[in-house]
Amino acid sequence: MAGNKAAAAASGAQPSNTDTLRQRTAAVDPAVTHPAVVEVDNKKNVKKVQSPSTLQLIEEWEVVWAPIIFTAIAFFTRLFGKFGSHYLQRTFYFDVHPPLGKLLVGLSGYIAGYNGSFEFKSGETYPPEIDFWTMRAFNAMFGIFLVPMAYFTARELNFSRPAVWLVTLMILCENSYTTISRFILLDSMLLCGTVSTVLCWAKFHRTQNKSFSPEWFFWLTMTGLSIGCVTSVKLVGLFVTAMVGLYTVEDLWNKFGDIKMKPAVLVAHVAARVGGLIVLPFIVYLASFYVHFAVLTKTGPGDAQMSSLFQANLEGTEVGQNSPLELAYGSRVTLKNMGYGGGLLHSHVQTYPEGSGQQQITCYHHKDANNDWFFYPTREEPNWESDEEPKFISDNTVVRLIHAQTGRNLHSHEISAPVTKADKEVSCYGNLTVGDAKDYWKIEVLDDVASRDRSKIRTLTTSFRLKHTVMGCYLRAGNTNLPQWGFRQIEVTCAKDTSPRDAYTHWNVEAHWNEKLPAGNPGVYKSPFFRDFVHLNVAMMTSNNALVPDPDKQDDLASQWWQWPILNVGLRMCGWDDKIVKYFLLGNPLVYWGSTAGLGVFAALVAWYAIRWQRGYTELSQDDIDHIHYAGIYPVIGWFLHYLPFVIMARVTYVHHYYPALYFAVLTFGFLADWFLKNRAAAIRYTAFSILYAATIGLYIYFIPICWGMVGPNAQYSYMKWFDTWRMSD
Repeated sequence: MAGNKAAAAASGAQPSNTDTLRQRTAAVDPAVTHPAVVEVDNKKNVKKVQSPSTLQLIEEWEVVWAPIIFTAIAFFTRLFGKFGSHYLQRTFYFDVHPPLGKLLVGLSGYIAGYNGSFEFKSGETYPPEIDFWTMRAFNAMFGIFLVPMAYFTARELNFSRPAVWLVTLMILCENSYTTISRFILLDSMLLCGTVSTVLCWAKFHRTQNKSFSPEWFFWLTMTGLSIGCVTSVKLVGLFVTAMVGLYTVEDLWNKFGDIKMKPAVLVAHVAARVGGLIVLPFIVYLASFYVHFAVLTKTGPGDAQMSSLFQANLEGTEVGQNSPLELAYGSRVTLKNMGYGGGLLHSHVQTYPEGSGQQQITCYHHKDANNDWFFYPTREEPNWESDEEPKFISDNTVVRLIHAQTGRNLHSHEISAPVTKADKEVSCYGNLTVGDAKDYWKIEVLDDVASRDRSKIRTLTTSFRLKHTVMGCYLRAGNTNLPQWGFRQIEVTCAKDTSPRDAYTHWNVEAHWNEKLPAGNPGVYKSPFFRDFVHLNVAMMTSNNALVPDPDKQDDLASQWWQWPILNVGLRMCGWDDKIVKYFLLGNPLVYWGSTAGLGVFAALVAWYAIRWQRGYTELSQDDIDHIHYAGIYPVIGWFLHYLPFVIMARVTYVHHYYPALYFAVLTFGFLADWFLKNRAAAIRYTAFSILYAATIGLYIYFIPICWGMVGPNAQYSYMKWFDTWRMSD
């Protein structure tokens, strides 16, 4: 009985009343389980135990030696960064992805003794003191781990041994996975986290007949940890999270339908999943940012993406350092939008192509002189500059904001904004003497982290709104990007229907110069961690959404979503001179075309059985249905979740965006190979799998130069250019 259970597959939902799992007998060879053979010696009438043969032992221990061999080959193929430099130098930078992957890159540099001085620019020769081999080996480990995890995932999905080997070989011999693993990039880490999550999910699913056991809790926890790690590398990890989420919803729905299950048990199931699959991943994600902020304590190129108060607490920053604490007329300032992801109030000589045609106003994260503004009083106070004592600015003061570089007034009028048509356009207009009342803005103080006294506006610590005195609207920068004519910078508008809680109408003074005022140090006030965490995440998403194709420029590296599944295009990883080593990101044709075709075949298979079921045919057992459900449909769901977002989104896309989806397509192909060959004669099964093995390995070796580096003239590699779009030889 125990032996039969070990050979069975836990591939279905647990029946509600018995808490046991529907199972399907695995299509494995009878020799996998080998009890000792008992033989009777007639002469002595004594029973002798015959040990299993060597072949039987090899088959029995296949689960040990097979993944070791596959992993060893992965070591060989994978082993023969810029962000790490920032961590080692502890300078703050900004990137559109969460920090865990870059932290690991930095860790690899620390292990290798790298001090962060080399920037890893493309084409540059590594200095002799940089142990780049150790750094690359560290990062290649994530690509290596894909192989054994794919092996065990296929086993947990109850594939037969030949199908398990096929899936493992397809991951091992996928040329693009090899190439991407040999570079210090985040993609191999993302793949590792995705595959790890699928493996832990499959393991957790197999323990559904052991609810609340230590093993059940372990794999639930490991699934949550994997989700936390993969989303902390790239937000693409949310797609595999969605797949686990759909499975969890289905599982809990089935349990909810079990009227025999006690309410307390159902609540416990829900609580366990909330804790393991929501709270735990969020803690991991939060912790990666905590370490990120703890390590990056010095000013760096990404400062402007953060709040002014955060920047003021970085070592070596100029923000808030020696700035006068309180504002007065004549103060030269930079104004920071306090909305999450907000930039600096900015203008430049370019004008709006429509609307007023006046000088553009934007928000911009890069620090330059075009962000500087003067606080001036209204034109009704003409003699303020002659006063010896400074006139401080307070709550409800009406001011003009003069752009320092062009001398024009911050202005608004009854013209719709260029993108957000419900708001009014904000522009720069006139000069110190030319203008009207539409240049006037009233300061409304909201808060001050340093004082309850609102009589004065303070650098960094005072948050305020700017209300247009004529139209009653508020200056707002809502993270909407202008078209290319506005350099994709953030649109600034004047919004009427806005709440005081709208953070995108909140501003503070980031930098401040005034010779009449003494220097202060408002940077002693700390910025709360959770606020910085949310601020940085919104900035990441905003910047990610701004990565759209530039119609005025040709990007030879970018590609379209429809090109990926059919292997229509590759990607050059470096320069293409005959004198340098060249790498080309292109997949194994069998892996790509086979897995893509498999998705269509699987859809036809499901449709076929659905039609036959509707007509009354019952050739599928419940175990078969469950196997199709969990080992077939869920990988297809995973593929859709990882592929369709790139079809919909407008951002620029590249071939590596398909790699997580490709893994699920490979699992689907392995399922189909197993399904169609499981009941065939042994000779047919092994012949078919042997052909697939040979083709996968053969094509991998055929294209191996693009993975290991092409040396010498490009023309000698023209034999690999099957299509004009595969530009590895021109």
